[in-house]
Amino acid sequence: MKIVVLDGYGLNPGDLSWSAWETLGELKVYDRTSPSELLERSEGAEVLVTNKTLITAKDMALLPELKYIGVLATGYNVVDIDEAKARGIVVTNIPAYSTASVAQMVFAHILNITQRVGYYADENVRGRWTNNPDFCYWDTNLVELDGKKMGIVGYGNIGKATARIALAFGMQVLAYTSKDQKDLPQGVKKVSLDELFAESDVISLHCPLTPGTKELVNANRLKTMKPSAILINTGRGPLINEQDLADALNEGRIAGAGLDVL
Repeated sequence: MKIVVLDGYGLNPGDLSWSAWETLGELKVYDRTSPSELLERSEGAEVLVTNKTLITAKDMALLPELKYIGVLATGYNVVDIDEAKARGIVVTNIPAYSTASVAQMVFAHILNITQRVGYYADENVRGRWTNNPDFCYWDTNLVELDGKKMGIVGYGNIGKATARIALAFGMQVLAYTSKDQKDLPQGVKKVSLDELFAESDVISLHCPLTPGTKELVNANRLKTMKPSAILINTGRGPLINEQDLADALNEGRIAGAGLDVL
């Protein structure tokens, strides 16, 4: 069995061993694979392993031996799932490996926007506080998360973890989810998408990227947000129309955005 890892460096820059994989068959690991290199490297492979390298319907049609695609990430939109299903190619992902770290990143973004620790640290290094005639100074709004509303779009593993942190901060949690209200924990309220965007002080995106969620956040949706609201995206970049978001930020129609994906 021929196994090809298309972009192994992002998962293993050298501190881990691929030796266990070698017991399964002939293994070839590439640090990175461009679209023009994919077919040549994948020729004859029964197993392809990818993280962010796209595997399209056209690619699958030219790889008749392919039986399995392993996605070394949670999001599987890098693979044409419908085409894989039609060809009987098994596709798997890793849905829970990053739950805690992504939820932590959500609040790193929120606290960066609300607290501006880096900004004030730099100001103090320049002597701003030492030379200040008063005990304190501030150049930005003072924001406390306690009592604010946190809107979570998508209540899977990461959405749940983010909700737990939000509740610990004293926030009210609104969730857009297919789950029933009775299945949600205390402090989490199921709402419509329109209600979530209109009422939330912070909105965090945790839904998968599908045709139905592509550009979920667009000019019309942004118009419904509070001027003081913050948008966080640690899901997938195309969940947001980036030009529409840039326009909203530049025009001051929302307070800020924290993006971990583009």
